Amino acid sequence: MSLKHGNRAAWDCSMPQWALKSTWFALAAPRLSIARCGAASRTQPLLQAQRRACSRGAHMAAQSGASMGCDETPAQARLMDDYRGKAVGEALGKEYDSVTAGKPKHRRAGVILHPTSLPGPYGIGEIGEHAYAFVEWLQSAGMQAWQVLPLVPPEEAFWSPYTGLDALCGNTLLIALDALVDAGFLDKADLPPKRPIADVDFPHVLEERSPLLRKAADRVRVSKAAREGMERWRAAHSWVEDSALFYCLTHYDADLEGVAWWEWPEPLRFREADALAKARAAYHDDIERFIALQWIFDDQWKALKACANEAGIQLVGDMPIYVGGQSADVWAHQRLFELGPDGAPQFVSGVPPDAFSETGQLWGSPLYEWRAQKADGYKWWVQRISRSLELYDETRIDHFRGFAGYWAVGAKEETAMNGVWKKGPAGDLFQALEQALGHVPIIAEDLGVITPDVVALREAIGAPGMVVLQFAWGSDADNVHLPHNHYENSVCYPGTHDNETAVGWWRGSAGRQDRGALADYLGSDGSDVAWDLIRASFASVSRTAIVMMQDIMRLDNSARMNLPGQAGGNWAWRMGGPKVWERLAPEADALRAMAETYGRLAPRAAAADEEAEELEGAIPVAAE
Repeated sequence: MSLKHGNRAAWDCSMPQWALKSTWFALAAPRLSIARCGAASRTQPLLQAQRRACSRGAHMAAQSGASMGCDETPAQARLMDDYRGKAVGEALGKEYDSVTAGKPKHRRAGVILHPTSLPGPYGIGEIGEHAYAFVEWLQSAGMQAWQVLPLVPPEEAFWSPYTGLDALCGNTLLIALDALVDAGFLDKADLPPKRPIADVDFPHVLEERSPLLRKAADRVRVSKAAREGMERWRAAHSWVEDSALFYCLTHYDADLEGVAWWEWPEPLRFREADALAKARAAYHDDIERFIALQWIFDDQWKALKACANEAGIQLVGDMPIYVGGQSADVWAHQRLFELGPDGAPQFVSGVPPDAFSETGQLWGSPLYEWRAQKADGYKWWVQRISRSLELYDETRIDHFRGFAGYWAVGAKEETAMNGVWKKGPAGDLFQALEQALGHVPIIAEDLGVITPDVVALREAIGAPGMVVLQFAWGSDADNVHLPHNHYENSVCYPGTHDNETAVGWWRGSAGRQDRGALADYLGSDGSDVAWDLIRASFASVSRTAIVMMQDIMRLDNSARMNLPGQAGGNWAWRMGGPKVWERLAPEADALRAMAETYGRLAPRAAAADEEAEELEGAIPVAAE
């Protein structure tokens, strides 16, 4: 089928070539997973040409034209090549006076929506039907980016994706169950009962899905074609061996479950070869099940990413700078973290006291031993970023300032008050990443206490920073978050997942000064404050504007995704039932019109709209 808004059709429903080459789709073509991704995106040929032009110079040149822009168009590049090759007084090319000097802006807009928040009948959003419907909706709205929260398996106390159990693995609760039936890895009778849409009950979802995922994994193991696909993926992702073993030890060993790894018996704690071999033999089947599910997650997600890219949508990931101490990441690479002789963290992460917290924020993740990381050629970070590049087109790195200078707190401290600032690896790390991977497309989360060294680092690597409109109204005209102080290489958010919704902010924490400043600046009376802020973000000079789905839907704080400082009750919001896309069709049209007004449509999409309008105007009207 093809979703239409006005005269704009989405893409057709033929089987895409990438799907035919995928192991997952060679086994079965899920009825809902790939149907919407046929024709190539209208934006791709032009973006490829822009990328070729961008390759001529600056550090940012390797970045996608849709993401950060470049210094010249293909026509400008040809003109400059011709100009440099001519002598004084020699005739210039025929195109000389037909190419303007203006630089392409490559402006875009996008939406933050974590997959858990999508519709779906089984208690949690999935990489299934409604993920593809959302891509279709984004394209109809003229959006070019979909930002998600970290896709890692969340810790199982408060379910935060920012304190994941593993930095490289995927959250298998997102696996689409209907697609498992289509592939023959589950029977239709296995599916849980469908239930009305409600906030995610993570413990219930885990309990309900675990036996189903186990069954699916076992069917992968006994299927010749599926097992071959799994083994190829396993060989290409050797890090999954430690991830699988750590998961089994922490979930299936009664003596180790709930025990920090640095309190394990020393042979396992310090990874002695004999102890590891015995553990791998003891948990052989469970290790294979873990890897099978990671393969399924990986293939489902990459199929969705390919579909989104064909539709002109870039996927923006999210990466916390630190990883959890109780993780395979630290256990398997102990010398790369600031740990004591017993393996326990010596220093942990956080931020010092500020206007928002008298005691600071104590995050508790172990700090990196940057000298050891450098001596190792930053291979751990190369692996982490390489994995991110598999899953996303670009990645927002949370607490980017920690690469320049980071707050170190003793592990025994109860607050973040007593700490010290230490110098980070700065540009040295990013030079190593570029040498290993080429250009690394990131968004620098540079909120909070930002010193000159942080700005210098961000500018040196060409990464966009962030501005947040909810932070703009409480001070003076120099506030960096006010639109007249924005800069092009930035991402403008009305609010992020850590903020209130715009409606909730206006009705709640926005004070008289905030309301008055916003009214004076935007001419808003607050009656539609969410869309007033969306419009302000689109009008910003920031190349990218990204808005929360909650603000598009004009929701209050009952839809808030996260309240920092509150451990429980977060991450559970869901956007509604299966008809939500139809209900949001007017909002899609409004976003598209706004994107066109402020130059945020992809060039080919804008041209297609103009062509459709011309055709509509050319259709003769029959006389009555």
